[in-house]
Formats: sequence, structure tokens, C-alpha cells
Amino acid sequence: MKKIVVFGTFDPLHPGHEFLFREAKKMGDYLIVVVSRDATISIEKQRSHHISEQERLQAVQENPDVDEAVLGDEDPRSYALLKNLDFDILALGYDQKPSDEDVWAILGTIGKPNVKVVRLPAHKPEQYKSSLIRTS
Repeated sequence: MKKIVVFGTFDPLHPGHEFLFREAKKMGDYLIVVVSRDATISIEKQRSHHISEQERLQAVQENPDVDEAVLGDEDPRSYALLKNLDFDILALGYDQKPSDEDVWAILGTIGKPNVKVVRLPAHKPEQYKSSLIRTS
């Protein structure tokens, strides 16, 4: 069974994210989605969340392409969750950070050097981008 991991904030969940889930799921058999913690949004994006982590987690869990949804690490730089998850592919959104090189370095550090890293295409980014949706 080939497992794929995607992660994100999903604040709010929108059709661009649903496209991400569909595209990621095409690469394997089992899709795991990691939902960022409220505290991570504050640290990484330097803003507060608009929808709570529990509500975002529930919205992701309800998506038919998602086999498993989990909350991310309390400390986003610990990578403990990625270290403990069993997966073959890490699928990133077109605009997600860090860079592919940094992701490969992180995967090597946590003992997953053979995980494939894939960048997925955008889906109508002029319309479906969380920052645009939150301001409309």
C-alpha cells in the first residue's frame, strides 16, 4: 500500500485544498492529511487562526479523498509526527514552504531519505487561495 502525506493550515478549507487532496490521492492508496495547530499558525504565519484546529481537522476528515487526518506537532520544527508516520510520498502544494531541498534535508535527518517529494500544481490560485478567501 502506497501512503501519501500532505499538510497545511486549511484556514479555511476551500476547493483548492480539495484539488490538492484529489491530486495527492491519485499517487497512491492511502492519504494522510496533517492539519496545522493553532499555535503553528501563530509561529509560522505570524497571524491568528480564523477557524480552530478542531474545526479544521473535522472539515478535512469529512473530505472523501482523505483516509486519515491528524493534527500536526505542537512544535512545528520538531518533525516528530513525520518521523513517526509511515508514508512513501510527501506531496506539497505549489506554494508551500520549505523548499524541496530543505524538505529532502529534513526527511534525511528524520530517517526517511527514500520518501518521494512531489509538488502538486495550483488550482485556480487567483480564486482559491486562503489569504484571498479570508479577506473577501
